[in-house]
Amino acid sequence: MNLNSTRSLYAGADPVRARQVFKWTFAITLLIKLWLAAYFPMTGDEAFFYQWGVFPDWGYSDHPPMVGWLLYVLNSVSSHPLSLRFFTVMLWSMIALGLVDLLRRISPFQEGVAYWLGTLFLVLPFSLLLNLVTTDTPLIFFIFLSGYCFIRGTMSEKTLWYVGAGIFLGCALLSKYFAGLLAIAYFVYLCRSRRGWLNLIIIALCSAPLFAITIAFNAHHCWSNVMFNMINRNENTELSFYTVGEYVLMMIYLITPWVFFKLLRSGGMMAQRGAIVVLFVVPFSLFLLLSMEKTIGLHWVLGFMPFLFLFIGTSSSAEDLRKYTKWTAWFAVPHFLFLAALILLPTSMWKDYALHDDIVFHKEAKTIVANLRKDLPPGAAIMARAYTPAALLSYHADEYLPTFGQGKFHARQDDLLVDFKNYAGKTIRIFDRRAINPAELEPYFSSVTVHTMQVDGMTFWYADGKDFKYDVYRERILKTVANLYYRIPSFLPVYGCGFLERYDLPRPQ
Repeated sequence: MNLNSTRSLYAGADPVRARQVFKWTFAITLLIKLWLAAYFPMTGDEAFFYQWGVFPDWGYSDHPPMVGWLLYVLNSVSSHPLSLRFFTVMLWSMIALGLVDLLRRISPFQEGVAYWLGTLFLVLPFSLLLNLVTTDTPLIFFIFLSGYCFIRGTMSEKTLWYVGAGIFLGCALLSKYFAGLLAIAYFVYLCRSRRGWLNLIIIALCSAPLFAITIAFNAHHCWSNVMFNMINRNENTELSFYTVGEYVLMMIYLITPWVFFKLLRSGGMMAQRGAIVVLFVVPFSLFLLLSMEKTIGLHWVLGFMPFLFLFIGTSSSAEDLRKYTKWTAWFAVPHFLFLAALILLPTSMWKDYALHDDIVFHKEAKTIVANLRKDLPPGAAIMARAYTPAALLSYHADEYLPTFGQGKFHARQDDLLVDFKNYAGKTIRIFDRRAINPAELEPYFSSVTVHTMQVDGMTFWYADGKDFKYDVYRERILKTVANLYYRIPSFLPVYGCGFLERYDLPRPQ
């Protein structure tokens, strides 16, 4: 071995240098994330979930309540994007600290490896740049806390760690149903022994009371979460190997190619780290099966990524991790520059790109709201024809703006909050990002006039419908919604369904 390679190996293994690099990376990446969170435009999904914080409840149309509770707390500080995204900003940094702690416990004589793993995790594009607040924010946090406790439990066999794993699993289930994949992973690992079954029962008993909140909410609210996640969003699925390829490529992109190939080469060590491996192999394998019928969202897999990187830390040298960190940091640079360009460049710079419409709408939403409020008749309401514009305009208007029309299977929060009987006889101003055909709206009003507005070179449309005909809307829209999205399976007990009761609609058979 020559002198340069010896120095390189020492540079990677030196725990003092590794710790210093980790501290500086932690601080710099945190500053980058704070800047992105403060200045990146609010997205439609974020604005939709923001309303869950404005109207806190025990559950919501699409998902369990945890992100609504989180946003209620953050919104009590401020509705500024930095406040709403602050927990997300801290999320990945806290997980990086947790990974360092776990790896130091697993390999106490290799501190350099632990700190280089933490540094690598901090510069991954998704941990550095995904600072949006969504239902995945608390999900990722509680999945990691539960998995952390589970790993500590397998290391010490102390019951208290399994209690923690169960409590945090329950919190994850109150965030999103994908947490159920973590429960399956626990079962796969623990079902092999009598002691394992006892720990599994402890986890189940500690998580069940929290999950019961979601069950109770659904039973009294049309089983809306179940209808969305299990039935309505899966009706048009079909076998496709194209989506399998998409999933595999997405995973290589998220993991990064060099770490992915390291993972393939480390397959022989998986049996030695079974408690860690099961936490990502089981969910990722199930996602692979699911990808045969539908597209797997990038955000679906993020909650289980920390455990994959923890395994990489147990099977890599400090020098390997140092190289991966350097390559990953360069890999993250163009991602950051693209987001910085979206923030800093004027919207006119994007006029020749397909993104121009989206960029103008998101950056100029407050101006659009101001234009919609001009000359608005007394008592008139503003609505939009899809949930994304309705949610984004609601955030900037500081009031809830409903969605006019049938909508789709997702984002049906209006069904819980809005009573269209209250708009009978009123004028409704309806916004759309696409041209409005007045013939589509005329059945619901005595008259319809369509207008346009120009905002930063883009055209947006709105229609003024006078004398809203609620009875026609109920027959054509609300009944259709009930038949499409409220066919609750007969075996589910229904103790209340506000949507059907509010509009005096029968339960579809």
